[in-house]
Amino acid sequence: MQDNNFISFATRTKELCIDWLVISAYLICLFGASITYYFVVFGGVPVFSELQSQLITTFTSVLVIVTLFAYLDFKGSSVGKRVAGLKVYFTHRSFSRSLVRNGIKFLPWQIGHMAVIHGVYTRFDVISIVLSIISCILLVIMFLMGTMRYDRRHLGDMVAGTQVQLAKHR
Repeated sequence: MQDNNFISFATRTKELCIDWLVISAYLICLFGASITYYFVVFGGVPVFSELQSQLITTFTSVLVIVTLFAYLDFKGSSVGKRVAGLKVYFTHRSFSRSLVRNGIKFLPWQIGHMAVIHGVYTRFDVISIVLSIISCILLVIMFLMGTMRYDRRHLGDMVAGTQVQLAKHR
């Protein structure tokens, strides 16, 4: 791991924006496929319980994205990292470490989903507001860690023993 890992704020932001576009493209396709399925099979969007909504969201979006990004990072870099000239380096290369890294990286997103879904079913009670705040705080902390720390490691990198570096290093 590099102690002073210079990656510019612009480069890291470019990487994050491109990865966000990849995720958005997947979610748009998922939405289109889901709506088509609901209307073809059920004649409309069925009513789901809160638990069903939480499970559908977790299994069709969050876990798919975590697994995809874990695979891409394990192979070297996500689409955004590749375009920005970055690569994930491991102290001990393993897919499980990549899963841990990405599970933590996308944790604020999962908590945010949980907050919004719970809020829709409860008219945004205290629990949904607290979960939303926790999600936002974690997101900001990890963004600042990945863009401002000298080693550019966020919480997921620290736990998994990884570091995003310029691809030409090493």
